[in-house]
Amino acid sequence: MKIVVAPDSFKGSLNAVEASNAIEKGIKRASREAIIEKVPLADGGEGTAETLVMATKGRQKSVYVTGPLGEKVLANYGLLGDGKTCVIEMAQASGIGLVPKEQLNPLTATTYGTGELIKHAIDDGYRDFILALGGSATNDGGAGMLQALGMRLLDDRGQEVPAGGEGLASIRQIDMESFDPRIAACRFSIASDVENPLVGPDGASYIFGPQKGATEEMVSLLDRSMKNWANQIEKVTGIHLHDYPGAGAAGGIGGAFIAFFPAVWKRGIDVVAEHTKLQYAMQDADLVITGEGKVDVQTASGKTAMGVTQAAKKLNIPTVILSGTVGSGFQALYDYGVISVMSIIDRPMSLEEAMNETASLLEKKTEQVIRMFFHEQISLEKAGGKTT
Repeated sequence: MKIVVAPDSFKGSLNAVEASNAIEKGIKRASREAIIEKVPLADGGEGTAETLVMATKGRQKSVYVTGPLGEKVLANYGLLGDGKTCVIEMAQASGIGLVPKEQLNPLTATTYGTGELIKHAIDDGYRDFILALGGSATNDGGAGMLQALGMRLLDDRGQEVPAGGEGLASIRQIDMESFDPRIAACRFSIASDVENPLVGPDGASYIFGPQKGATEEMVSLLDRSMKNWANQIEKVTGIHLHDYPGAGAAGGIGGAFIAFFPAVWKRGIDVVAEHTKLQYAMQDADLVITGEGKVDVQTASGKTAMGVTQAAKKLNIPTVILSGTVGSGFQALYDYGVISVMSIIDRPMSLEEAMNETASLLEKKTEQVIRMFFHEQISLEKAGGKTT
């Protein structure tokens, strides 16, 4: 029997590789004969670079860049095992995790460091990029990133506007003369599941601003500033980003990629699955086990477990999802070919206990799954049936 193990990370407890190893141990406790194919995954959020680097036997490079509040931070970007592809997580340079909660301020937070990461990689000779959008502390529409790459954003006096979302309101001219010409020769795969537009009630400021420290008044100001940014972009490029799906991703940096980069948008899980060769690993498999920290109605919108399930369904392979927490609405996953969604929690315990014991809990639950699966297989064979 061949079993494909393809989990995401269990955030705060295990990365995807560690989760794969725990599941593998559980399988081996139930069956020494099983052939196990491990494919650690991510959905384009934090941890994507680490997962892809480990899965492809690549490496990471560390550089100092500008953090969200203008301070210097040490950020990593991934270099995949193919020797050609660079993976950049904007959260490494511009992430909310870099800012103490009481200092969050989307009016001034900048994506400048994300642009510096891209420039470092281009200087090193890379032209193929995966950009993982998510976990940002910013709402500057990607303006800081563009400035780091040479674009000048000028006010009515011809001066550079200040950093952050508030500065977007002052832009009157976009000067692209010094914008890095090497960008045009690059290829960017944007890993994001966000479909929000740039401005309006469903846009970057209203939907994501409060998570980044924006008050009600700040949200209104940020949205007006973002609208001016969209107006200025349309003057230069002819692209109407205001209601463009995905433009609002990661504080509006999605709009910058749409307008100024040779970019292709894909679901995060699809980008990762492609580079980890998930579909190839699934050939001739009898069972797929995936998992992540929480499974609920949002999982079906494009999280790792959903992407794995869809890939397995194409090959008529049953999928089991293991999760730390199973929330409301998870039943929707059964419509996509999942045969079971299970919490790994086996007794009453605190969140702290669960996070400390995730590896052993995942191992135990996997063993139970495999024993049940083998029992079903034997029963079917005795009855003269066959699996589907």
